[in-house]
Amino acid sequence: MAKQSGFKEILAQTGLTQTALMPQEALLWTKQNAKSLFIGLPKEITLHEKRVSLTPDAVSLLVKNGHQVLIETGAGEGAKFKDSQYSEAGAQIAYSKEELYKADVIVKIQPLTEEELEYLKHGATLISALNMQKSTKEYFERLNRKKVTALAYEFIEDNAGGLPLIRAMSEIAGSTVMLIAAECLSSANNGMGVILGGITGVPPTKVVFLGAGTVSEFAARTAISLGADVKIFDKDIYKLQRLKHAIGQHVYTCIIDSHVLPEAIIQADVVIGALRAENGFTPCIITEEMVSRMKPDSVLIDVCIDQGGCFETSELTDLANPTYRKYDVIHYCVPNIPSRVAHTATQALSNIFTSFLLKTGKTGGIEEAIFANKAFMKGVYSYKGSLTNAQIAKKLGIAYKDLSLLAAARF
Repeated sequence: MAKQSGFKEILAQTGLTQTALMPQEALLWTKQNAKSLFIGLPKEITLHEKRVSLTPDAVSLLVKNGHQVLIETGAGEGAKFKDSQYSEAGAQIAYSKEELYKADVIVKIQPLTEEELEYLKHGATLISALNMQKSTKEYFERLNRKKVTALAYEFIEDNAGGLPLIRAMSEIAGSTVMLIAAECLSSANNGMGVILGGITGVPPTKVVFLGAGTVSEFAARTAISLGADVKIFDKDIYKLQRLKHAIGQHVYTCIIDSHVLPEAIIQADVVIGALRAENGFTPCIITEEMVSRMKPDSVLIDVCIDQGGCFETSELTDLANPTYRKYDVIHYCVPNIPSRVAHTATQALSNIFTSFLLKTGKTGGIEEAIFANKAFMKGVYSYKGSLTNAQIAKKLGIAYKDLSLLAAARF
């Protein structure tokens, strides 16, 4: 008779079964916040958008801090994040938009479509972009009927008065825009057939930037390093000084309101429009007549097309069909340029959204966060049935309420 193993003798003495000593699944540890958020991440369906608001790592952090995350199946595929990664991070996968929009806080990239607005539940919170050029009076009225609290991430400020989400996307757009210009100039794309920059014995490419903000800063660095002849125009002399200091070398700068600009546009091979919006809309400073006098096959890239654009000949395009010609000038007017590098853009967005959502939970929820932080309050354009953004109200002729007065009325 075979001798019984010591392991089996121990089992017999303790009364335990062998199964009881096998490794078991552990419950995910989470921390209870003052206010747990129920966050929904939809799959984007407009403008060939590939970004998603949160990475799996960010979801994991939110779940561990007591928040619930629901993500629509396939939402991260365009940014190369799989459903399985989100599931392993603690998110629930929604297999329909009806299920997804049961969440209390919807965090997305593009503005809601009419279909998505239909799914949005009464009293929900929406955090997304707000395309002022395409927004209609009916859109805001429908939000207000549903008592939605809506925030535009391009309006949200940090404590220093900066626009963190716009800054992050502008860095990406600036780093990407010269690659786009190089593609448009190449013979392979029926362009001018010139190299972006310069080589020995050949005149350099002439690149003009409109605006001295973050996009121009990052794009100008690339253009200068390639050897291009760069000129930068802006209305604000301080911004031009700041840009020269940030680039760290001498670069041609000039005020927009001068006779120099029209001549620079006519001689340019590439013009990058990256002006800062004023009261929600970009000033249109390059007229159709100026565009008609540009070189054949020259390139216009309107980075600020989502705020109206700064070229009179600009028309909204998308990543599937990004260019068109007018007066034989190539126009590139895609509003979501960072979506070309969706994985990088998602990581940048996620860093900012995660910090904001964690702080919101600790503050006591979306409403408490809005009224506790004046910089964050500036992102709110609709609050529980009332339009709260004066610029939108003036443009569309809608009555609005001052959010600071609503805040005072709470106490």
